[in-house]
Amino acid sequence: MVEPEERPSVAGQRLGAPESMGISTLEPGQRPPTMPPGRQVSIRVQMLDDTQEVFEQRASGKVLFDLVCAHLNLIEGDYFGLEYQDQRKMIVWLDLLKPILKQIRRPKNTILRFVVKFFPPDHTQLLEELTRYLFALQIKHDLACGRLTCNESSAALLVSHIVQSEIGDFDEVQCKQHLLNNKYIPEQDTLMDKIIEYHRKHVGQTPAESDYQLLEIARRLEMYGVRLYPAKDREGTKLSLAVAHSGVLVFQGHTKINAFNWSKVRKLSFKRKRFLIKLRPDLNSNCQDTLEFMMGSRDCCKVFWKICVEYHAFFRLFEEPKPKPKPVLFTRGSSFRFSGRTQRQVIDYVKDSEFKKVPFERFPTDKAYFIAKELLTTERTYLKDLEVITVSFQKSVGKDEALPDSLRNLIFANFEPVYKFHETFLKDVEQRLAQWCVFQLNVFVILKLIFSTNFQKHSEALLELERMCRSSRKLEGLCRDFELQKVCYLPLNIFFLRPLHRLMHYKQILERLCKHYPPTHDDFRDSRAALADVSEMVVQLHGTLIKMENFQKLLELKKDLTGIDNLALPGREFIRLGCLSKLSGKGLQQRMFFLFYFSSFDFEVEYVCFCIRESEDEWGVPHSFTLFGQRQSVVVAASSASEMEKWVEDIKMAIELADKCNGPSAEILSSSFTDKSPEESSADQESEDDLSASRTSLERQTPHRGNTTVHVCWHRNTSVSMVDFSVALENQLSGNLLRKFKNSNGWQKLWVVFTNFSLFFYKTHQDEYPLASLPLLGYSITIPSESENIHKDYVFKLHFKSHVYYFRSESEYTFERWMEVIRSATCSSSHIRSLSRKEPHVY
Repeated sequence: MVEPEERPSVAGQRLGAPESMGISTLEPGQRPPTMPPGRQVSIRVQMLDDTQEVFEQRASGKVLFDLVCAHLNLIEGDYFGLEYQDQRKMIVWLDLLKPILKQIRRPKNTILRFVVKFFPPDHTQLLEELTRYLFALQIKHDLACGRLTCNESSAALLVSHIVQSEIGDFDEVQCKQHLLNNKYIPEQDTLMDKIIEYHRKHVGQTPAESDYQLLEIARRLEMYGVRLYPAKDREGTKLSLAVAHSGVLVFQGHTKINAFNWSKVRKLSFKRKRFLIKLRPDLNSNCQDTLEFMMGSRDCCKVFWKICVEYHAFFRLFEEPKPKPKPVLFTRGSSFRFSGRTQRQVIDYVKDSEFKKVPFERFPTDKAYFIAKELLTTERTYLKDLEVITVSFQKSVGKDEALPDSLRNLIFANFEPVYKFHETFLKDVEQRLAQWCVFQLNVFVILKLIFSTNFQKHSEALLELERMCRSSRKLEGLCRDFELQKVCYLPLNIFFLRPLHRLMHYKQILERLCKHYPPTHDDFRDSRAALADVSEMVVQLHGTLIKMENFQKLLELKKDLTGIDNLALPGREFIRLGCLSKLSGKGLQQRMFFLFYFSSFDFEVEYVCFCIRESEDEWGVPHSFTLFGQRQSVVVAASSASEMEKWVEDIKMAIELADKCNGPSAEILSSSFTDKSPEESSADQESEDDLSASRTSLERQTPHRGNTTVHVCWHRNTSVSMVDFSVALENQLSGNLLRKFKNSNGWQKLWVVFTNFSLFFYKTHQDEYPLASLPLLGYSITIPSESENIHKDYVFKLHFKSHVYYFRSESEYTFERWMEVIRSATCSSSHIRSLSRKEPHVY
């Protein structure tokens, strides 16, 4: 094959163009080979991913083949060819040297198939990832049609690598659904359990690695790359002939019974129906020097002879054979010759060429797929959160006489229908995502789901539960005991607000879809209309959500603070909590501070702040400021300039709001704390004098409550505001991640839920409770440096002091989303700080 003038110099991208669902498209700035003048003919070519592309041209087969390779950005195109079924119903290869119209009589009714033509013995000889991917697709086709036969164990292992490449790490529900929707081998149903067992072991394996393993297994099979041509020997025994990199093969059924290595073959020829193999003389063998096989017709003989000539030239010669000189008067025999680069020339070309390698993206690449997958993963977590109320809480508390019938009906009569609806909705999303090629987001189901939910009732249930707990010690104890169960991984009252939070998530997902979809997309108009309806409901519930999140936070702080029973009263707004150092005669002493705004004082507070002043120059203490009240003042110091800025801004804001309302100023509660977390075991102990001197103290909680926000802020010497809490609850994310510790070698696959400033780790999304959690306040999120030797894509790093964790996501989109939500919740932003959040936008 003569090299085209403009062979693309980079690897392609799978399904690169939205209007063309083919494997890949040209990179920007590249052009396909120039087509000669004349009447153009539409030629349809079916790619290895079963999509079809139309090429307009009328020249030789070589020009068309170069167009296809250019479309795919395929550098190692010489391993492939175009085959079609001719008028005699025979499968033949397109001759690259002849004009297309002389080979294909009815191009409009003919589909050419782009397939692998030359199968090398070792897949490591394929230097491009795109080439290996196309070979993997060919293996997938050969398995499905029964051409590549093997034992059950090998078949199941091959399919498991295909599934790993297509859907990623093992998830039992997703894997089973995918296997039900896709048939890879004829006997797949009987091998389902074995396939799942193998797939479970491929955790962390990338699609490229899966392709590599697939080819490694396939190349060892006897039928790898074999195309059988029916024949008979001299005795009339039915056989099949095939050609491989090593020579000519003879099969009986699917069993190889003989092989003629190229080094032993002197000449291949055919006469009418007879295919002849002339061997080199061997003094140690009694074999005939010429072997004869009868084939179905002369045409069959010629087709097989031509592919033998090409296989011999491609794998045995160092360079393309020279064309024979044209005879003056008479011709004898066929003029056919191999046209193109040999394998040696291809390998040298790829190694020596200085083209920029661009990794291609795995199918699907549509961003909408990953947005829809985020809907699926977060829906799974939402359903589990609803189960905490409808299943676990009902089982533990629901039947106890301490829970009044009126409250029981208010809770479960409202949550159970929502749970059942979302259970059906989740199955619908799972089925749709498993068939992404026909996926359409059923936005109308989302709307029905949303508008059938009485969000006000969930808020009423939380208020009533708190009221009844104040009047019943037994009910309060039951709820407290339930919170200590592993299934209740968050404060109980947060689960009552989950429907409100989920409404915000639907709005965010629809916003991303509408931003991604072009106006011509089938889902654009429906998604836009759904977004408008959801946004309107968010506006209606905005005030309720702020009120209930504040109430929930006050209830949570009430459990952490002793001596205060009336903290959660109407009118009190929580603003910020965190660690500051109080300047006293003993020096700087660490304290927890809690900032509220309230119209009157119903409990004793340490300071009622009417004024604030930065005091670093006055006291010589970095990041210090003074709080002034009616009877006393206090100097406190933050851990950093940014922490001081947050406190100063929030306190000033509370003072200004109080002045406008002609009410009292900010309430500031101070306390000390002596608990230890396992992570911070080397922290200095606080003295007993300090503990007894504080006006209120933090309860020493059970280990289950060791990761409350108060504990974490104390040990990490940081603070959080009410706005931070709201952002952390509304920016949740779920999905599979691979986790690696700083000094470990392997990656562990986990189901990870991010909410309430923490990562919660599960073995699978079906687990009832998390195995462990990692509070992220104080942690930094970055990308690993070259010196850390991670060498994997889509990896982010979480680190605090000497604690380092690496997490690896499946795609660029999910990588960016994890970075986004963790940063939004762990990095407080001063520009969003206010007592009430920004009003939501109505579309």
